[in-house]
Order: sequence, then C-alpha cells, then structure tokens
Amino acid sequence: MSGLVTGAGGMLGRHLVRHCGNAHVVALDRRDLDIRDADAVDGAIAHHRPRVVINCAAWTATDAAEEDPGPAWRVNATGTRNLARACRRNGAILLHLSSDYVFSGLSRTPYPEDAPTDPINTYGRTKAAAERAVLDTLPDTGYVVRSAWLYGVGGRNFVDTMIGLERTRESVRVVNDQTGQPTWADDLAGLLTRLAGAAEAGTAPPGVYHGTSGGEVSWHGLAQEVFRLLGADPSRVLPVTSGEFGLPAARPGYSALGHGRWDQAGIAPLRHWRSALHAAFPLLQEAHAQKGRTRESIRN
Repeated sequence: MSGLVTGAGGMLGRHLVRHCGNAHVVALDRRDLDIRDADAVDGAIAHHRPRVVINCAAWTATDAAEEDPGPAWRVNATGTRNLARACRRNGAILLHLSSDYVFSGLSRTPYPEDAPTDPINTYGRTKAAAERAVLDTLPDTGYVVRSAWLYGVGGRNFVDTMIGLERTRESVRVVNDQTGQPTWADDLAGLLTRLAGAAEAGTAPPGVYHGTSGGEVSWHGLAQEVFRLLGADPSRVLPVTSGEFGLPAARPGYSALGHGRWDQAGIAPLRHWRSALHAAFPLLQEAHAQKGRTRESIRN
C-alpha cells in the first residue's frame, strides 16, 4: 500500500503505522500537518502522492466541544473537508475515521451502516458533517469507518483509567446506562489496513463501514471485566446513571453498530469485545506500568 496517515501521533495512528509494517506509508502527526490548513493539506497530498489517505486526526474532547464548539468544528469538519478536496484533486482514496456518536442512541438494536445520522451533541454533529464531506466529495473513492470506545497502548482511554483506579480507589462509580462496543485500537488498525488494500485493489465498495468489536456492553460492565482481569472484586465497580455525573455533553444511551457491510468487501468484521480485551490486556497492563515507572523516574 502507498499511503499517508494523518493523526499518526495519536493512539490509533501509532497502532496503524505499526500495522503498515514495510508498506510505503508516510506518517504525519499534527506537528507535521495541521489539517485545518487547506493549503498545507493540498501541499502534503501533492508532494507525497499517496494512493490511500487514512485520516486519524480528530478533536475528541466531547465535553470541551460542547462548551467551545469552534475547535471541534475546525478539526473534525473543516479539516476533513480539506482532506477530501485534496484527495479528489490528487486522485487519492480517503479512509476517514468516524464515531458512534453520529447517532442519538434511541435505537435498541445495532445501527446499520445506512441508518440516518441524528447526533445529540456537538462532537457528534462535527463528525456527521465530516462524513458528509467525505461521501459528497468522493462518491467513488471515499470510505467512512465508524468506530467506538477505543482503547489501546498510549493515549488516554477508559481501560487504562480503570487499571489505575483499581489500584488507588476502594470503589469506582461507572455509568450503567450507556451501551456500546469497546474496540481494541490494534484490531481496528488491522481492519483499516485490510480495507485500504481492498479499496486500492477495487474490491471494496466505497461508503460507510463499521469498525467496532462484536457484542455490546455498558461502561459499567466493561469496568467490571477490567477488574476481573486484574484479579479484583468486580463488585467494587458501582453502577450510576449518566445524570448523576452531570457532564456537559449528552451521550447516546445505545450506540452499538452493525457490521453487515463487510461481506461486500470480502473482509471479516472484528472479533467479540471480550475476546479482544483479554488478548490485549497483558500489553495494556505493561503499558500502564511503564507510565508509572516513567513518572517515578521523573520525580526522582
């Protein structure tokens, strides 16, 4: 694959670059390329001439976006539009990462790929606008991959937070009225490389795909599973409602995604969330321990 990855310094971006291995891939983090700058985006795509661009760059601070929408709109919507236009001008395929937050969460069954978007917070609206920019600008070469509840090595994520809290808190309060699909970033990275290859080969139809793990669970249930893997008592994880936290941004109550479209691309969807978490856990524990050792070294 001849590719270019934006947001390569983020958690998913780092997993993705490792998955690309010996492929000819240009990895650009936000210091290398500010996707809000249309001229810079045009220049980067024209200079590197990638066959496939994978956009992992995003503003993901959901509550901050509710209080100050501007940065999220500029990165998620305007930045993605800049990439889509540059890809169109340079004949590149674009794979864009989106989110389950483009949905309201009023469904009680997994959302299919063609379900109408109906976001309930600013972050979700910026991601829905980004999807439209990709699909409208690149009807034949634009791919939107929605994911959710990502965790991995590096970066802030729920699983890493729970590993830390288990060691420092007698009990932890976690919401039990939001259901979704925890997704290991390394699994998603592998899926993206397979989709990029299929897109380049012309065997994957353009449009929307769902890159989440199988099954579904609440944040409370996920936290309990993390405690079990740590050998801790899962009853220390106490269920609470979203309303009790009073966060600025509303969250979808149910945002599980269906995976029916992967058959059209000849690609298997991701494994069950529990299987992925169990496989990833030794790496996640070691990464968390390494962060602790690094902080201790700095203090000393």
